[in-house]
Amino acid sequence: MSVHTILLLPHLQVHNANALSSPFTVGFPAVTGFMGAAHALQRQLNKQGFSVRFEGVGIVSHHANLQAYKGDNDFVHSLIGTGNPLDKTGERSAFIEEARVHLDVSLVVQVDGLELDEYEAFVAAVDQLLAGRMKIAAGDLLAHKPVQLTRIDTEQPVMIETLQRQLMPGYVLVERRDLMIDAMRASASENDSLDALIDYLAIHHQCEVSSDSETDETVNWQSGRKTAGWIIPIATGFQGISELGLAKNQRDANTPHRFAESVVTLGEFVMPHRLSSLNHMLWRYRYEAANNLYLCTQDHILTNAAEAPLVAPEENEFD
Repeated sequence: MSVHTILLLPHLQVHNANALSSPFTVGFPAVTGFMGAAHALQRQLNKQGFSVRFEGVGIVSHHANLQAYKGDNDFVHSLIGTGNPLDKTGERSAFIEEARVHLDVSLVVQVDGLELDEYEAFVAAVDQLLAGRMKIAAGDLLAHKPVQLTRIDTEQPVMIETLQRQLMPGYVLVERRDLMIDAMRASASENDSLDALIDYLAIHHQCEVSSDSETDETVNWQSGRKTAGWIIPIATGFQGISELGLAKNQRDANTPHRFAESVVTLGEFVMPHRLSSLNHMLWRYRYEAANNLYLCTQDHILTNAAEAPLVAPEENEFD
């Protein structure tokens, strides 16, 4: 029997979350933003005497409102600024506006180290910390529904189905690095990983000409993506581009510092009822010392982790 304690943080209303998840993607926040929020919550609970560890985090999106605008004759979207006050000269302040998104998300957290007699106090502590307006993906947590703490036996499908119903309507974010693996194998190194990623996001148009007679021809157009599903680019971690060391005026003088760039791969939003296992939902930390990779990944991807390509910008590629 495999029993896990699951903490459900339902319908977190997040205002102005960071939508600039990597140097070249704008949209749903990076996985590290949600994993970081769960880690911050764990540390606050540890300070209150709970010897718990959050081993995995599932991300469920119920609604996302990207703060962007596209006019009738516009080709691309424009980011909506926050309208900050003018400076003393009457000009706009000299800083770069970040992309923002308002979110309604639920987090499914696997909790280890919690005793049964601590459940009631633990739920009360989590509710109090969430009410303290903690940050999630750099956004402000405005409201949330009551948290739930349950024990789930992964060998009992009815327990998984109960959790799935609680997450509806919503879309679970899962990793689809397997698509990147297949694309890189098929291309025989002709394209880099960024080309492979864009190929899955682009809309491909095809036409067929059918002749009903010698003079009458009909052109049929078909448009679609390379594969079915709601495929998106997601930032899942960082890759170090410098050696570990100490930097002047770094925030933590006891922790080695290094410069890093975002790692981006493919993800997919799927309905909760399509997932047959709890592990298909949960994101976990993984560190690859040989490649200087600090990742968030999912267990069902780990079998191909050694050859799974990721997209990371080269050093100095972006200003």
